[in-house]
Amino acid sequence: MSEISTKPYLLRAIYEWCTDNGYTPYLAAMVDTNTRVPREFVKNGEIVLNISFTATSGLKMENDYINFHARFGGVARDISIPVENVVAIYARENGQGMAFEVSPLPAGDESEGGSGDAAKGAALAAAPSSEQETASSTTDPDDHGGPSKKGGRPTLTRIK
Repeated sequence: MSEISTKPYLLRAIYEWCTDNGYTPYLAAMVDTNTRVPREFVKNGEIVLNISFTATSGLKMENDYINFHARFGGVARDISIPVENVVAIYARENGQGMAFEVSPLPAGDESEGGSGDAAKGAALAAAPSSEQETASSTTDPDDHGGPSKKGGRPTLTRIK
């Protein structure tokens, strides 16, 4: 019998920590053929999603997949993300969370938003907070991977 990865347990723990402290949990994931997300919101092979209680419906963080319903531009969508594709989970307000190593996507699994190679080592930025948007996948266009500016939004940068 193979051992279960610690990753899904850590994802659930950081999600619970965010909600217990009143923070908004964001999830960043690599997009491939096994990922069911709105492709128009994929940037460089990655998507960043608000997974807070108010932004999602029916959130299930299982050992293999994270599934939920969310609205994008007023249209309800079913979201399914393999746990192995999760790059990071963090609090939007302060950037604290956890990042994970994700294997590069095979050449045949390139998404419409970009190739897996282009997404390697990319900096992740917290999506803008908008009262109208409940689930978001946009990254801050002013973020160039550097430290956050005073008064700006916090960012999470993956460092190898």
